[in-house]
Amino acid sequence: MPTSEAAAIAAELRTAMGKLTRRVKNEDRIPLGQIAVLGALDRDGAMTTSDLAADQRVRPQSMARAVGLLLEQDLVTRRAHPTDGRKSLVELSDAGRAALEAERSRRAGWLAQAIEAELTDEERALLARSAALLERLARH
Repeated sequence: MPTSEAAAIAAELRTAMGKLTRRVKNEDRIPLGQIAVLGALDRDGAMTTSDLAADQRVRPQSMARAVGLLLEQDLVTRRAHPTDGRKSLVELSDAGRAALEAERSRRAGWLAQAIEAELTDEERALLARSAALLERLARH
């Protein structure tokens, strides 16, 4: 059972991280659901629409709409599944990769500006050390 101190830290950290995540996502030019699909394809490679739906925890019909919008924007391409002729694979296009990188850069740029504007040198050093701790917690 966690101590009351650990529980209090966890609650504060969860709230702060949620606020920061939402604020960083406000920098997006592409809708969040579409960015999530592009990110999954970048991370995991080509997938079926059903696999994408499972990965993103949405209904297959919702994912089919999202993939359709991404296809219209040429951010993804579709190709035949190599072993199952009834299926097709969705994969990131060069334009999709460029758009995803632009979104990531925009987010990181905003965050870097906020760190520079809001934090002292000492606070920046503390934040840098904290990033490693957050990574360690994420792997737990």
